[in-house]
Amino acid sequence: MLLGVIVLLIVDYISTKIPRKFSEIIDSFESSAMTIEKLNGFLLSFLVLVAIMAVGRMMWRFFLIGTSRGIQHDMRKQLFSHATSLDQPYYQTHKVGAVMAYFSNDLEAIRHSFGRGLLLILDGIFMSTIIIIRMLEMDYKLTLISTIPMFFLGVTAFFIIKKMRLIFRTRQDSFQKMNEFTQESFSGIQVIKAFVREAKEAFLFKERSEDFYNKHMDYVRTMVWVQIVINIFINLTAITIIVFGAYTAITNPANFSAGNLTEFFSLFGMLIWPVMAITQFANLRSQASASYSRVAEFLDSKSLLVDGETEIEIKGAISFNNLTFAYPDEPEIEVLKDVSFEIEAGEFVGVLGRTGSGKTTLVDLLLRIYNVDPKMILVDGVDIMELKIKAVRDGIAYVPQDNFLYSTTIKENISFSSKDIKDDEIIKAAQLADIYDNVIEFKEGFETILGERGTTVSGGQKQRISIARALVKEAPVLVFDDSVSAVDTDTEETILTNLKKTRKGKTTIIIAHRISTVRNLDKIVLLDKGKLSAVGSHQELMKTSELYRDLVKRQTLESVVSGDA
Repeated sequence: MLLGVIVLLIVDYISTKIPRKFSEIIDSFESSAMTIEKLNGFLLSFLVLVAIMAVGRMMWRFFLIGTSRGIQHDMRKQLFSHATSLDQPYYQTHKVGAVMAYFSNDLEAIRHSFGRGLLLILDGIFMSTIIIIRMLEMDYKLTLISTIPMFFLGVTAFFIIKKMRLIFRTRQDSFQKMNEFTQESFSGIQVIKAFVREAKEAFLFKERSEDFYNKHMDYVRTMVWVQIVINIFINLTAITIIVFGAYTAITNPANFSAGNLTEFFSLFGMLIWPVMAITQFANLRSQASASYSRVAEFLDSKSLLVDGETEIEIKGAISFNNLTFAYPDEPEIEVLKDVSFEIEAGEFVGVLGRTGSGKTTLVDLLLRIYNVDPKMILVDGVDIMELKIKAVRDGIAYVPQDNFLYSTTIKENISFSSKDIKDDEIIKAAQLADIYDNVIEFKEGFETILGERGTTVSGGQKQRISIARALVKEAPVLVFDDSVSAVDTDTEETILTNLKKTRKGKTTIIIAHRISTVRNLDKIVLLDKGKLSAVGSHQELMKTSELYRDLVKRQTLESVVSGDA
């Protein structure tokens, strides 16, 4: 960038020499001193200057504009890295569309401030300084008279900057809201169509689009008025130079010749660009300042998670000791209350309970999505808050409820946890998840590219691909968060049987709603309204827990009614 600045200043200096060459030519013709040799000398020197300017302009564009692209590239990487470091609560309170706006419009405005903005301010200040010095050398009175309108233009520009920044910030906020709505609508397009909400959503989008249009037009109208004011001042200055310059050239040709007037007017023509450049920089800076404040707010946001310092190789023994938890945004509502139980390494444990009983929250805490009080969760006898988050998550394979799949091949979705996973391991995991037969029926097999969020496969297939993705990791702890709800009971039985064969000695936690999913596991943890209701095997709970017997009774009746029993 420094090289670009140096080359830019050299080009600016050389460009101010061209009007002087024209002045010398005109004066030579006027005094009848022009010869062919002199004319050829003028032309040659003129061509040399033009060639140097052409090469210089290519160089400063490469250095300045190219570097601004590099800055944008680095900032985009920084933004993405920061976005991945933020915790889940941040994304529960900030929409994805808002975050995407930082990566698009805001970064573009910041890039312009480094590339074009630096060009405008340096070019404007340096070139205008050289031109004004030369104009003062030629006729200081005419220079002072011609700069009066420019002075008022500078004062006007100063007051415009603040207003432009506010207008641009309002415009960007409106764009963010429109972006949020659009992203959410496309993500939920199936729901929109299922509920025949196309017309309503189109109307709501129209409202947001019109709001952005109005805010943008306010910005454009302000820009138009700025340009009108600039042109008025420039034309007033041009008239001043023509009137007073011509009068000086006529009354005092010895000190101010026709060639000098031509040079003076050419210099003023060149001065228009620096003045315009400084004004444009003021506008550009107001945009970049508004965008940077938004990006800075995002970069200043911190993850609430406290990372530990201890790193261990997890074996799978987990202990919950009087676990009580409330979400950060609702600290007065306890989602889990005094939950205490233990999981031995290698056990198959089911977590059961009605909707809203805290099953998923329990898993989120185990995955260190949120902070917990010290000693409430122990992993292999070590407080989870003292462990490095990476070590905890490396030791756990997780199958979430929503079964998110990426828009890439089935193979890459299954091998998501590591690039070193071999093809035979992928095939084995697919077989264990009972998805292999479905995959090989696809035309491209494991190279089949899935649609966005896995829309090209069924709900059950998405679930089983997600299960295969977790199984191929071969982690000491495997967590299923209601991950077999979309498959039939036969497929569920196949998956559970495969798990028991392949995960001997490894801890497996299965959250479920169906009794059939957990009845044959080593231990069942029954939650109710955030509290631990009972712990034991299926047979033990049938004897000791009224709530468990009630769940069994209800699900048995549902099976009879639906014909599954």
